[in-house]
Amino acid sequence: MFDLARLGSWSRDVRSQLTLPLRVDLWNGQRYDFSPEPPRVTVRVPDPGALRYLLSPSLYNLGKAYVEGAIEVTGRAQDMIAVVNALARASLKPEGRLGRAVHHLRHTREKDRKAIAYHYDVSNAFYQAWLDPAMVYSCAYFENGDEDLATAQVKKIDHILNKIRLQPGQTLLDIGCGWGALAIRAAERYGARCVGITLSENQLRLARERVRAQGLEDRVEIRLQDYRDVRGRFDRITSVGMFEHVGVAHLPEYFRRMCELLAEDGVAMNHGITSTDPAGGATPYGGGEFIAEYVFPDGELAHLSAVLRAMQQGGMEVLDVENLRRHYARTCALWTENYEARSAEIAALTDARRFRIWHVYLAGCAWAFEHDMISLYQVVCSKAGGPAAAHPWSRRYMYQ
Repeated sequence: MFDLARLGSWSRDVRSQLTLPLRVDLWNGQRYDFSPEPPRVTVRVPDPGALRYLLSPSLYNLGKAYVEGAIEVTGRAQDMIAVVNALARASLKPEGRLGRAVHHLRHTREKDRKAIAYHYDVSNAFYQAWLDPAMVYSCAYFENGDEDLATAQVKKIDHILNKIRLQPGQTLLDIGCGWGALAIRAAERYGARCVGITLSENQLRLARERVRAQGLEDRVEIRLQDYRDVRGRFDRITSVGMFEHVGVAHLPEYFRRMCELLAEDGVAMNHGITSTDPAGGATPYGGGEFIAEYVFPDGELAHLSAVLRAMQQGGMEVLDVENLRRHYARTCALWTENYEARSAEIAALTDARRFRIWHVYLAGCAWAFEHDMISLYQVVCSKAGGPAAAHPWSRRYMYQ
């Protein structure tokens, strides 16, 4: 009875501040509507014990309740995320909605390997169901804004390879190569000799199959390898969507290793998600906590300032920085649309809990990028101390 009274008080308070396309149905037949319009999101609370999630509606609490089946939620993921963010802003105390806790995690090779396996080794078929045909699992590049996902992903890869001025016959190391799309494109279109490394067994197998199918085995090698174990020198190095797994404290070491692997006149590019909090805090409203527990164990986001500092500490000079936050908001929105359009197929490829995790995660990322909770930067760099004449006069070469 006490929680029901609190729920009534909470609902009145929310409705005094907001009009939301939300309906809450209780186990006892009671119903709360938060708008005179038909609801786009319906939350069913099956028992009194689940009320606590609504009464403290952080992204973590409501996300956890949905994923674990403590509450039932129907509606498009985009609408679900918008409603939850509005509830969090309206209901949480200032320190709860503004505080962005900073966590520095201890990373080891074994922990990193297990974290990668947890996230990427769901199954290749799972990712194929909602990614583009080349299975590029990172921010696309919408040059004009009207491209479909497949086109935008090819443009992203070309944008990267143009930025590093890749030339025929040069060697390229792709750290965190995914399913091989960048390495294959670099060899096929730019004539490079490529090594792609991953810690995912599933990615390794499919990437190698794709290399064989393209007849590129003489120019592309895919390895199951930690970046710390790579030997040799490379004319060009790319790292796309990987450094989020390195750990903030290890970024200088990461860029130092990149510097050691780079040829004296080489060019490297790091493409990755960053925090928008200068202190490097987690995504607000408990979103970072949810992702750490359910999606990216041991993942850490650094602020751009920390990334640039770590590059310099690692012996690199920053040449170019580009913000692609708008592009990742669009990418995640398209992934969410694909996921929901093929939900029956995807549900058959995994268990119900993981299906729900990804359902809200993809839409949550689209929201977070759209609202400047997180960002995405491409940073081009080279070894520090090189001659100024090695640098292009302008950025025109990136778009030719």
